[in-house]
Amino acid sequence: MEPGAGFTTVAEELVLRRGLPRKPGGEPWPPAGTVTVQRAVAQAPASLAAAPEPGPSSAPQAEARAVQISDPGPRAAATGKPAPAAAPATKREPVTIGSRTLGQWAKLVVLWAVGAVVAAAIIVLAARGVTTLPGVPAFLERYPGEYHPAVPVDEGFPAWARWQHFLNFFLMVLIIRSGLLVRTKQRPDAFFAPRRGGRKVSIHLWMHTSLDVLWLANGVVFVVLLFATGHWARIVPTSWEVFPNALSAGLQYLTLDWPLENGWVNYNALQQLMYCVVVFLAAPLAAITGVRMSAWWPERAERLNRIYPAPLARALHFPVMLFFVLFIVVHVFLVFATGALRNLNHMFAGSDAATWTGFWWFAAGLLVTALATWAARPLVLAPIASVFGRVSER
Repeated sequence: MEPGAGFTTVAEELVLRRGLPRKPGGEPWPPAGTVTVQRAVAQAPASLAAAPEPGPSSAPQAEARAVQISDPGPRAAATGKPAPAAAPATKREPVTIGSRTLGQWAKLVVLWAVGAVVAAAIIVLAARGVTTLPGVPAFLERYPGEYHPAVPVDEGFPAWARWQHFLNFFLMVLIIRSGLLVRTKQRPDAFFAPRRGGRKVSIHLWMHTSLDVLWLANGVVFVVLLFATGHWARIVPTSWEVFPNALSAGLQYLTLDWPLENGWVNYNALQQLMYCVVVFLAAPLAAITGVRMSAWWPERAERLNRIYPAPLARALHFPVMLFFVLFIVVHVFLVFATGALRNLNHMFAGSDAATWTGFWWFAAGLLVTALATWAARPLVLAPIASVFGRVSER
C-alpha cells in the first residue's frame, strides 16, 4: 500500500532469527541479523481533529488494523517477495484398519451380524420343516446320532489329553494371529536371519514358523498317545453307521433340538467325523502347505517344485486356516450351548460333574492365551529370536 492521504510511513528495525539451509551443506537462510521495514500507519483526517477525543483504545486498534493490512512481514521485506499465504487447517485423517476406516468396519460388522441372524433363522426354520417330511421322523429314530464303537474305550479324558487339548488351542490362536500378520504386514518391524546363513525373514514369519514346529510336535505326541492308549476309537469311525448317524446329528443341531450329548463316554457321530478330519486331514494339510511356503524349502529342487508348485500350496493354506477358525468358533459355541459346566469339566477338570471347576480352569487358559497374544510383538519376540539367530531392523 502506497503512503498517501490518511497514512504516514514509519521505519522500524526488526530482528531476524537464523533460518535453516535451503539445501544440505548450504548456508542458513535467512542469516541472523536485523532488517528495517517500512510500515504505513493510518493517520486521522484533519476533519476529525476537532472531534471529541476518542477513547483510549481507538488509535491502537486503527494502527493494528493498518499494520495487519500493510505489513508484509520481515521475511517479505528482506526478499522483496510477498509472504506465503497461511496453510489451511488440515483435516484429521480417519482411523483406518487395512483398507477400510473404523466406521466402515463397524458398519460391515453390523451388516454381517444382522445377515448371520437372518440366515440362522431361515436355516432353523427350514431344518424344522425337513423333520416333518415323510420318513424323516423314522430315520431320526433309527439313527439317533451316535453309535457304540466296535473297540471298547475307557470313559473320561486322561490328563495327557486335557493338557494337549489346551496346548493345541493355545498354539492355534498364536499361529492364526501370526499368520494374519505375515499376510497383512507390509513393513515388518524387525527381521530374523539364521546364524549360519540363510534367507532373512520377518520377525512375524519367524514366530509363525516356530509356533508351527511346536504345534506339530504337540500333534505327534498326541497321535502316538492316542493309539498307545486305545483312545483313538473315540475319534476314528469303527462302523459305517457313522454316516447316517452324522446326518441325523447334523439335522438335530440345525433344528436347535440338540442330539444326545454324552461326551464323557462317547462322541456323537458328527463330532467323531469332525475330530477325525481335524486331526488326520486338516492338520497334515496345514503342515504340508506351510512347509512348501516356508523360507527353508529347497528352491533349487526343480523336479520337486514342478510336482508341488508354491501357488498350489498358497491356494490351500489360507482356506485351511479359515476352516480351523470356523471349527474353533462352532466348537466353543456348542460347548457352551449344550451344557457348558459339564462340558468344560470334561476337558479342563477331568470330571463328569456339573461344577464350576472346569469353567475357572477354562477362564485361566483364556487369560494366558490372551496375554501371550498381546505379548507376541517385536519388543518381546526380538530377545527370544536372538537366541536362535540374528535380529535386525532391516
